[in-house]
Amino acid sequence: MEKDRTKSNNSDLGDNLLLLTDSYKVTHWKQYPPGTEKVYSYFESRGGKFGETVFFGLQYFLERYIEGQVVTKERIDEAEAIMKMHFGNASLFNRKGWEYILDEHGGYLPVSIKAVKEGTVVPTHNVLITVENTDPNCYWLTNYLETLLVQTWYPTTVATLSRAIKLRIIDYLEETGTPELAGFKLHDFGFRGVSSVESAGIGGGAHLINFKGTDTMAALVFLRNYYGAEMPGFSIPAAEHSTITAWGREHEADAMRNMLEQFPEGTVAVVSDSYDIFKACSDIWGKVLRSDVVKRNGTLVIRPDSGNPPEVVTKILDILGDRFGYTVNAKGYKVLLDNVRIIQGDGMDYEMVGSIFSAMKERGWSADNVSFGMGGSLLQKLNRDTQKFAFKCSSVMVNGEERDVYKEPITDPSKNSKAGRLKLLRTADGSYSTAKESTPGKDQLVEVFRDGRLLRRQTLDEIRARASATPELQKVLSANPAPKLYTKH
Repeated sequence: MEKDRTKSNNSDLGDNLLLLTDSYKVTHWKQYPPGTEKVYSYFESRGGKFGETVFFGLQYFLERYIEGQVVTKERIDEAEAIMKMHFGNASLFNRKGWEYILDEHGGYLPVSIKAVKEGTVVPTHNVLITVENTDPNCYWLTNYLETLLVQTWYPTTVATLSRAIKLRIIDYLEETGTPELAGFKLHDFGFRGVSSVESAGIGGGAHLINFKGTDTMAALVFLRNYYGAEMPGFSIPAAEHSTITAWGREHEADAMRNMLEQFPEGTVAVVSDSYDIFKACSDIWGKVLRSDVVKRNGTLVIRPDSGNPPEVVTKILDILGDRFGYTVNAKGYKVLLDNVRIIQGDGMDYEMVGSIFSAMKERGWSADNVSFGMGGSLLQKLNRDTQKFAFKCSSVMVNGEERDVYKEPITDPSKNSKAGRLKLLRTADGSYSTAKESTPGKDQLVEVFRDGRLLRRQTLDEIRARASATPELQKVLSANPAPKLYTKH
């Protein structure tokens, strides 16, 4: 059943589509050439930190903000009143245009949106979305929607970063350990570090395309509501500093023993650097509580939370190896016994993952021993320019004549835009390239929205499969769909 998009005036921020654009776009209906009938625009990554992007998130923005009857008399009145005060001139607001959409289209937006399927890994400098009006009287609507649709940059960038980290993790696991463990090697710690609950849901959901571990519960709701996921991510009991320090410094061992007693089975994580991480590992975990850890039906995950991560992690591994023992795997690297592991969540980003693994490898430790938590660097320490996303007009129709249009600034060739109507083609090597719409070949852009209705709904399972459809990631597709909650000895 289609969602009811008719809400009362003066409703919550984000409900009135007419106000979900940049102010200056309100005046653009006056600026196109006389006789303009169609405006056609596209969205792409013009480069950036990574050479490819994992496209994700458009379905949410379409369903949440654009699908259904989004234009009502109440919303037109509200927008007009605000624009009159905002500009000091009521005539700048295109009331007749919005009333036309209400009267002729029932408040449904007369636009067509095509996009590559979500989860597809596309090299930069390729078209990802195209937008055009389907009613010649609404030529001004295409780029009115730019502001909202460009926000797809955020989930796409998080998904891209998360996948890049996964590839880096797999490289080290293939060299030193077990690649099938990759799906739970990066845990989302980012809820508190983002700008809003919506950001947590969108960004956390993007991360779960590539991994299955998260503490960002908003991401679970997001993926359940918009991507047909039953349970997209998993977590474990874990301590924070308050639950350890509340016992007092002299009772640190009691606080840690309590964690083992309260959670006698499964994986449990305990932050252990409230005072002295090395003493905690050598004397408390490695001596006082060693027998409790060894006989426990599960795995203790020790979490350091300060210091230089490569130095701290490798020193802890050496201590734990001495206290608990280790085996040497077939690849010649040391693996702690199943009872104990490490999660590093402080100071983590894409580069730090490589630095820690490099230090571990140098000291003979397998990547199997460590997982990572990442917060702000995963969900917040990025922006639209991380992958240089842009939405540009490339074709217009004026008085029945179609024109290719583009920008070509002499001061910055990197900002040159594409011209004409576009399509995305699959190349012989399995990659992608952008071409004119008239070029032979099947267009990989699929119409997902037309005239107010979402035409295609994609599930998280489908998106995960596309993001993993590479030689590097196919190897881990057979990994367990749920975490190993306990290890029997």
